[in-house]
Amino acid sequence: MGGLMTAAEPRRPVSWPVPPEGGWTVEDLYRLPDLPPHTELIDGSLVFMSPQRDFHALTITLLEMALRGHAPASLRVRRETTVVLDPRNAPEPDLAVVSAEAAARGLTTTRYRAEDVVLAVEVVSPDSTARDRDTKPHKYAAAGIRHFWRVEMSADDENPVVYVYERDDVTGSYVPTGIFHDRLKVSAPFPVDVDLTAVHTL
Repeated sequence: MGGLMTAAEPRRPVSWPVPPEGGWTVEDLYRLPDLPPHTELIDGSLVFMSPQRDFHALTITLLEMALRGHAPASLRVRRETTVVLDPRNAPEPDLAVVSAEAAARGLTTTRYRAEDVVLAVEVVSPDSTARDRDTKPHKYAAAGIRHFWRVEMSADDENPVVYVYERDDVTGSYVPTGIFHDRLKVSAPFPVDVDLTAVHTL
């Protein structure tokens, strides 16, 4: 009984792509083979996603359901889809609200343009804190995306805390318009009302 014991196969060394002079471009992002899922392009560098906590996935699901339930017919909600900001920047917001016209391009769509997006949402993870608090909002605002939400986990009760921003057309930067702890209730880019504590029941 029992099969023959075999030695474990040696682990193959990981071969990371070597960037060209000046860094990668958006077109490189789509032609490089075997990139991990959800690879982003930031300032010409490839950024890989690390394993995520339940908080990250469940908070995205909670907000996705709320946005889909409240969005008008002129808008659509997309989860973890690339948004091209310029030739060297193609982040993947956790959620993006895009125009229905852009979404109508078909089910083979793999990316959206910054001008297609009215809201970008980032749920902060331990490894993405600097990008989600500083790098990405700066780039989203510079690209003209009017609304941005940053979501963090409360240290007290592990509820999502949503920081809401809107782009100031004079400065081209985001200005804070509210911080929401137990309930998110906003009127822009369209009315949304969601119980943030419900993340614990998903």
